[in-house]
Amino acid sequence: MWPASETGIVFVAIAPFVAAILAPFLFRIAGRFTGWLLALVPAAIFLFLLGFAETVIGGGTIAMSMNWIPAYDINLSFFIDGLSLVFALTISGIGALIILYSGAYLAGHKHQGRFLGFMLAFMGAMLGLVLADSLLALFLFWELTSVTSFLLIGFDHARQAARRGAIQALVITNIGGMCLLAGAILVQQLSGSWEMSALRGMGDLLRDHALYGLVLFCFLGAAFTKSAQFPLHFWLPNAMEAPTPVSAFLHSATMVQAGVYLLARMSPVLGGTEAWTSILVIFGGLTLIWGALGALKQTDLKQILAQTTIASLGLLVLLIGLGSTYSIAAAIVYFVAHAFYKAGLFMVAGAVDHETGTREITGLGGLAEKMPATFIAAAMAALSMVGLPLTIGYFAKEEMYLGLMNGDWTSLVVIVVLIAGNAMLAGVALIVAIRPFLGTLVPTPRTPHEAPLAMLAGPVLVGAAGLVAGVLPDWLGHDVLVPAASAILQRPVESHLTLALDVTGLLLWLSVLTWALGVLVYRQADTIRTLLRRFDAWLGWTADNVFDACMFGLIRFSGAVTRALHHGKLELYLVLVFLTLAVALFGPMLAWGGLDWMVPKADLGDWSQRLVLPALQPYEWGVIVMAIAGLLAVLAAPTRLIAILSMGVQGTALALIFLLFGAPDLAFTQLMVEVLSVVILTFLMTRLRLDDRDPRPFEDWARDGTLAIVCGVGVSLLLMLVLNGTLDTRLSDLFTATSVPIAHGHNIVNVILVDYRGFDTLGEISVVMGAGMAILALLRRQRKKATEKPAPRRRTRKAGA
Repeated sequence: MWPASETGIVFVAIAPFVAAILAPFLFRIAGRFTGWLLALVPAAIFLFLLGFAETVIGGGTIAMSMNWIPAYDINLSFFIDGLSLVFALTISGIGALIILYSGAYLAGHKHQGRFLGFMLAFMGAMLGLVLADSLLALFLFWELTSVTSFLLIGFDHARQAARRGAIQALVITNIGGMCLLAGAILVQQLSGSWEMSALRGMGDLLRDHALYGLVLFCFLGAAFTKSAQFPLHFWLPNAMEAPTPVSAFLHSATMVQAGVYLLARMSPVLGGTEAWTSILVIFGGLTLIWGALGALKQTDLKQILAQTTIASLGLLVLLIGLGSTYSIAAAIVYFVAHAFYKAGLFMVAGAVDHETGTREITGLGGLAEKMPATFIAAAMAALSMVGLPLTIGYFAKEEMYLGLMNGDWTSLVVIVVLIAGNAMLAGVALIVAIRPFLGTLVPTPRTPHEAPLAMLAGPVLVGAAGLVAGVLPDWLGHDVLVPAASAILQRPVESHLTLALDVTGLLLWLSVLTWALGVLVYRQADTIRTLLRRFDAWLGWTADNVFDACMFGLIRFSGAVTRALHHGKLELYLVLVFLTLAVALFGPMLAWGGLDWMVPKADLGDWSQRLVLPALQPYEWGVIVMAIAGLLAVLAAPTRLIAILSMGVQGTALALIFLLFGAPDLAFTQLMVEVLSVVILTFLMTRLRLDDRDPRPFEDWARDGTLAIVCGVGVSLLLMLVLNGTLDTRLSDLFTATSVPIAHGHNIVNVILVDYRGFDTLGEISVVMGAGMAILALLRRQRKKATEKPAPRRRTRKAGA
């Protein structure tokens, strides 16, 4: 550990992404040692962040900001307090162990470097998310977690299940991302600030506002999708198609905890209302029970643990919703406990699968003899998950119950839900720790043996950390609980964690009841699984089926829309374009009274006084006559070539108009465009040898002629109305005033095209380039046909020859 500085937060945000870029190249050099080397990056981040611990424990905060989009007063800001530091240390510490674990788990895989790069980017996105102070930066990292998780879940892209799981996770979490963006913009508009640290004192402003319900909906939508709350939980079990290191990291300290972090961070701003408490407690409780029951239905170790993650996330949301000092303290301690035991158990499941070839608990048993270190790691993690004394899980459970000892009926309902959920989770912990390892050794697809050191280091260390934290309650309370809970509650919090047991108090007996029910669940697990599966068969559908139906309907609808709009008929495309132009021209004029001049009114005078045609010189009339002659020539042209040349007459007339009215640069541009257009089109037509003229039925002629007249009249009317109105010179004055000092150009027209309308000009150039490429393709195709010689005919002998 070394002294940390505010500017070093940039290192924390950038280092994982730099390492992610270098990971594939490092893999080519270091080979099987790549995991060990890359694990140094999160380890260094962990040690660096520890340098802030003294400041944060003392009640201080660390802030760092830099200009991001100065024109809109948007900064890229980071903020470290007790809450963000606990999350960041958990992410980087467990991340170091999982990167090390990944190197051994995927040893020999040809894409190991790419996988480690995705993992590091995933970790960097989550670190940026919990350290960000700006809501926009939070949204940016929030979406990066979705993208990187998509890459990790679909890493084995050859399997359809992996692709489906990745797409499902991306779709659901991106819906939440859009909710987060909408909520962030609403909060900024209501409060005037993007920084969450500045919002802490504006809770009353937001809670009392008429749009509070909409803001709450947006943030809850973001949190519920990311943290897999019922009924949006179904994507998380399907994410188990990812390699086990991804599951261990995603479920313990990263993506799914992002929603929990968001709720905790926004609790001082949006919390404390009846809507907040009711929604979080109800949906959190439902998710807790649903996930625990879902875990009891499974026999695959990863699926069992995935379902318990859903339950644990529901438990965390419920605790945050309660909002009391005890419940927030319980949420902080339970987050750390869950990160330790869930990372350890997932790595144990991966080790079992890696060394035996199966994850089915019905096909496992007696592995403790062959994999003793793995069994010890599983046992330590399971003890914390059960919540036995001398583990960190015990203090989390005690804090949950302690905050609900006030005796009112709502607290009784909540405590019943918590006891039921914790009991089922305890039963699942016993299943995971006992069924695969104890009893008679069961034959497996591979001969079981102990996992390599890199795969054992992670589960053993996090399991031991759960025990160490459990025997050091003073450290746990003072250095972890107090800073994080104080950051959420915005007031000083005191720790009361102690190893002393009150054997006469109700609190201990609630824990004993939880453990007893957990043992009962373990003993009746097979019966419970059978009943739950029968219920699923009777129900006949799941949220997963609903998602598939919605996606299928969306694809069908998109296909129908595409076939209707992109039918491939250029003629109809042009009709639709000009029809839209006509509506765009006449619609606003009719809606806003732009055509009132056509109706004479006594108070407005004759229309001719309001729409005055300019006085033209004879030579100017000559140019107009020239344009009309070109138009008539186009209409009467017997061939396409003559029509193209006649269009050049109109373009030349337009160039002359620009020249006569003081715009020589535009005249020159128009003239060059016309010359090039005529030359290129003429060259194209002669080379393609197209028909002289297409036959046009009367209905097509009438339709196109009517559209042309309507659009021409509309453009003319609009221009005349604009020219007879009051000229607003603010934009031209801006160009004149800023052309030299800002754009450093004396030619205002050039400055407008290159600087002020740079993207517009780029788009025009892109269109011309695209048209040129299409023309070149047509010419090459025609040349290829011309050079191809017909195959010689084979001579056949006549019969009897």
